Amino acid sequence: MEASEQTIKLFYNTEVEKLKMPEYGRNVLQMVEQLKAIPDKAKRTQQAYAVVKVMESLNPQVHQQENYAQKLWDHLFIIAGYDLDVDAPFPKPLPEVVNSKPDPIPLNTKPIRARHYGRNIESILNLIASEPEGEAKTAMIRSLAIYMRQQYLIWNKDTVADATIFQDIERLSGGRVTVPEGLELSKLSADASFARPGLNLGFGGNNGKGGKFNRNFRGKKGKK
Repeated sequence: MEASEQTIKLFYNTEVEKLKMPEYGRNVLQMVEQLKAIPDKAKRTQQAYAVVKVMESLNPQVHQQENYAQKLWDHLFIIAGYDLDVDAPFPKPLPEVVNSKPDPIPLNTKPIRARHYGRNIESILNLIASEPEGEAKTAMIRSLAIYMRQQYLIWNKDTVADATIFQDIERLSGGRVTVPEGLELSKLSADASFARPGLNLGFGGNNGKGGKFNRNFRGKKGKK
């Protein structure tokens, strides 16, 4: 047979209509188009149930969602372009609802005054500043200072004076929180180790096998 008698054309995905629900493939789209062409509504509805069954087998992950049966029927109407007249067990989804964009999440764009302490420190200081003077407020200041010292040691250096932490508390609070006279923080353990998040490889800590290995290594290295 000569080529002039028959022309074979190859179709590529770039030449055809973009799928509204790619997870179901182009074969399901063809099923839905044939479904819409059925003149009798009862037969059309019966065939719609069969197409939904096929969609369920092609997309088993839908079972992990709540009301997955309604999700499948929603997907059927979406594939059909919302132009499908059948007696579905669920109401037809509205295009303006399906295509609506979620509300943007407001972002806190206020700059962090001390990144090594984190953004929440200022919120905690605002809370402490609103507390009345007394033992409870002093205990809150002390707990915050211990936490800030730990964060300071993670991101800066090996030692830090208590006075430095106290000065940061008063500075970051704008003078609204005053550290009581004579306040002392608990002493740090000699083998305490502070590592940046994600960089604790088990060496130098006193927890688990990593700390034990490090202590043994130092002991062996010191022996002559």
